[in-house]
Amino acid sequence: MYLAPYLTYDGNAEAAFQRYAELLGGKIEMLLRYGEAPDGSCDSLSDEQKNKVMHVRLAAKDWVLMASDAGTHYPYDGVKGMSISLNVDSAADAERIFQGLAEGGQVTMPLAQTFWAERFGCVTDAYGVPWLINFEKKA
Repeated sequence: MYLAPYLTYDGNAEAAFQRYAELLGGKIEMLLRYGEAPDGSCDSLSDEQKNKVMHVRLAAKDWVLMASDAGTHYPYDGVKGMSISLNVDSAADAERIFQGLAEGGQVTMPLAQTFWAERFGCVTDAYGVPWLINFEKKA
């Protein structure tokens, strides 16, 4: 068993996941658009809706992140009440990933040393997803 966060976007899931693949080193293993539904269940959607992402999966060595675009069968209501916590292997990774996620987004707590971490910071990326970046202190 493993936990895999599933996010919802307002029509920009593909752009977000391309950015995450670049920053996090993962690979997009699957991207299915509503218009590609094999059972024809989305044939009545507009061309714009058919081009939205029904499901995307980004995977790396020991994690998976998945998502879809809202707005075809349910409204987009933003990302609320959660953050993606990313624990990295080095201070350099923390700096690089934090800066990459901050581009076009909003830093809510600058990346800095804390009593529990060599680097910790909070940022909401340009796609509205809150991230906690953490590089723990060595014991």
